Amino acid sequence: MSFAPLQNDTFLRACWRLSTPHTPVWLMRQAGRYLPEYRATRAQAGSFMGLATNTDYATEVTLQPLERYPLDAAILFSDILTVPDAMGLGLSFAMGEGPRFASPVRDEAAVKALRVPDLNKLKYVFDAVTSIRRALNGRVPLIGFSGSPWTLACYMVEGAGSDDYRLVKTMLYSRPDLMHHLLAINADAVAVYLNAQIDAGAQAVMIFDSWGGVLADGAFQAFSLAYTARVLAQLKREHDGTKIPRIVFTKGGGLWLSQMQSLDCEVLGLDWTVNLAQARALVGSTHALQGNLDPNVLFAPPQQVAAEARKVLEAFGAPHRGDGPGVGHIFNLGHGISQHTPPEHVTALVEAVHSHSRQMRL
Repeated sequence: MSFAPLQNDTFLRACWRLSTPHTPVWLMRQAGRYLPEYRATRAQAGSFMGLATNTDYATEVTLQPLERYPLDAAILFSDILTVPDAMGLGLSFAMGEGPRFASPVRDEAAVKALRVPDLNKLKYVFDAVTSIRRALNGRVPLIGFSGSPWTLACYMVEGAGSDDYRLVKTMLYSRPDLMHHLLAINADAVAVYLNAQIDAGAQAVMIFDSWGGVLADGAFQAFSLAYTARVLAQLKREHDGTKIPRIVFTKGGGLWLSQMQSLDCEVLGLDWTVNLAQARALVGSTHALQGNLDPNVLFAPPQQVAAEARKVLEAFGAPHRGDGPGVGHIFNLGHGISQHTPPEHVTALVEAVHSHSRQMRL
């Protein structure tokens, strides 16, 4: 499989902690509901899954933000719950309600019945990766992704999003043996899923540990961190002679950053609660950092958005210059962009990141 040569490798260079002409920027959920063109395409598709499972639609919405903004990476349009859906849990999305599973995993029989899914059931994802990569035509790199084993488990046991994680934590504390079994299957499923995305054309992969931060100290290490490490140990390091960087983002994980430093990945994502200077001092010589603007900053007037973006860049500090690895920073939000974000405020953000980061390199 051959693709066009990459024209903008700033994001990949930052992942490898190499010098860049500016700080690269992309946004979690950058293809999504805040864009009117996305809402129009979703209306055509009829449903979220109609959008995600159609190669042409998934390609179209992945590229929509790149038509508006000079972003430095694209991220596959899909959902973190495609893997448990392929396990037979019956994923659906009701408008305004978020994801829901028809068959949650709540007892020993349901856990023991779980298997790593047949990848043919996820072919629509891999077809989308290849289609998007071709449509990008080398403009920017394409990021593939999955939910972390623990985050997938939260949805699989709760059956939907949760405010208190009562059901999944009940299983964790009362039947830790079942939870470990579930997480082991999830980890192996995520690994084969991400490897298949790499084979299809993803140039970097990201693990979203969106709910790792809801765990107690000790439980995080045993039930989230350990299984993220199990995924990373199985991931391909390169494809077609090109190295594939791996990103891990744990929302609420700043408390355990020193332990996350042991993860065999290239980039650690940070939410907005983390001090970037301290994070750089702690892990900047081993991992690039990604983040970490509070997404709600984007509701402020454009000049304030730009000012807050500059603060994040200044907090990270002087950019790396010279040959060889140093420190790497990828600008992003501390979590996904809100559906209520004014699109023109994103324009101000991207312009500020590019212009100020270039100024910092003079």
